[in-house]
Amino acid sequence: MTMLEQHRITARREGWHPRSMALVAVVAFLAFGLVLAGCGATAGGAEQEAITEPTGGAMVSATPEAAGAPTGEVTVFAAASLTDAFQEIGAQLEADNSGLRIVFNFAGSQALRAQLAEGARADVFASADEVTMEGAREDGSIAGEPLIFAQNQLVVILPADNPAGVQEVRDLARPGLKLVLADETVPAGRYARQVLAAMGQDPAFGSDFTDQALANVVSNETNVRQVVAKVQLGEADAGIVYASDVTPTVRAEVTVLDIPAEVNVVARYPIAIVQNAGNPTGAQAFIDAVLSPAGQDTLARHGFLPASSGGDQ
Repeated sequence: MTMLEQHRITARREGWHPRSMALVAVVAFLAFGLVLAGCGATAGGAEQEAITEPTGGAMVSATPEAAGAPTGEVTVFAAASLTDAFQEIGAQLEADNSGLRIVFNFAGSQALRAQLAEGARADVFASADEVTMEGAREDGSIAGEPLIFAQNQLVVILPADNPAGVQEVRDLARPGLKLVLADETVPAGRYARQVLAAMGQDPAFGSDFTDQALANVVSNETNVRQVVAKVQLGEADAGIVYASDVTPTVRAEVTVLDIPAEVNVVARYPIAIVQNAGNPTGAQAFIDAVLSPAGQDTLARHGFLPASSGGDQ
């Protein structure tokens, strides 16, 4: 029974005038409303306190993490020569952003371009040459303007025991020597053939040097890391790879011959966000990390040269 009904029964029992009964009803109704309003205010206050109640000296906040912080998974397609440097940069980026995970796909640049063209999902593409990156842009696989983030040069590597007795770069044309290169469709393979062609135009090497050296090629590998492995295992007498591929571990197992600067090439490495990237914020965060002073220091420690002009194409 409500408060209003109780007042009405009491009024009838005591013979109150109808006007008095009406006045009592109004007063009772207003009093009941005030009670309800007070309860609502108390409930609302309790709810507000539940949101902002201090816990351990800190205010509990219902707001999410700062907007724009990179989170989720970022898939990076990168040239095989970037393996060690990019893994280090990625690990540091993950450490700085607990909600971020970097997944790598390392392979020959041309293979990565083909995968993107066939619809493979990725967020970032880093190539070992501008030709492959430009091809990816023509395929519609790249969004925006690629940036140059590093450079590289080539060296000749020999097995540590040097069974062929190679003493200088000119020996690459010696009959019977087993030379291994990356395939000519791979940036490292293309660069190696450019170097051999430049040597053939230098009187110090002789006009037949290029043909003789190419005749010694016994294997064409799908990425430069496989060239390194062949030489480490003694399956070749010599190989041409990037300077950055001679990591501390590799250096203990091979002998390095520098290629003269006048016949060497400078490989420029571009990076870009992939078209329709699933995580563009995370992709940009990774590119920013690569271009940052810390990222550039990491690349330098792994044998890369700095981009010549602040990442211009």
